[in-house]
Amino acid sequence: MNMRNTLPLASLLIVVGLAACDKEAPFRKVTYVTDVEPIVQQHCMECHVAGQDGAEKSGYLMDSYEAVMKGTKFGPVIVPDSSESSSLYLLVAGKADPSIQMPHGKTPLSAEQITTIRLWIDKGAVKD
Repeated sequence: MNMRNTLPLASLLIVVGLAACDKEAPFRKVTYVTDVEPIVQQHCMECHVAGQDGAEKSGYLMDSYEAVMKGTKFGPVIVPDSSESSSLYLLVAGKADPSIQMPHGKTPLSAEQITTIRLWIDKGAVKD
C-alpha cells in the first residue's frame, strides 16, 4: 500500500473523530424535552409562570413547550432555525439591550447552556 494514499484517509478519520467529540457537531440532536426544558426549569420557571413577575410584565409563560413557542404578549421570542433572530437567545446570551439580562437578577446561564439554547433554536426548536 502506498503511504501517500493512506495519509488522506488517516486525516479524514482524525477530523471525523474530533467532530464526534464536538458538541456542536451537525448530527447532534437537540430537543426541548431533553436539553432545553431542564435549563428552563432551573433558570426561568421561578418568574415565568402564571402570577409571577416575569409572566405579568412580559406575558411570557414558560411552563410548557407550547407556551415557550407562543412567546410574549408582544409576539414570538423564538424563530426556529435562527437564534440570531430569536429574542430568547439574544436575552440569555446578553446580546440584546445591556440593561436586560435574563434571568433577571439571577446568575446568568453558563456558556454551555446558552450554546444548547442556540443549537436548539438553530436546529428548528423541536419539542422531542
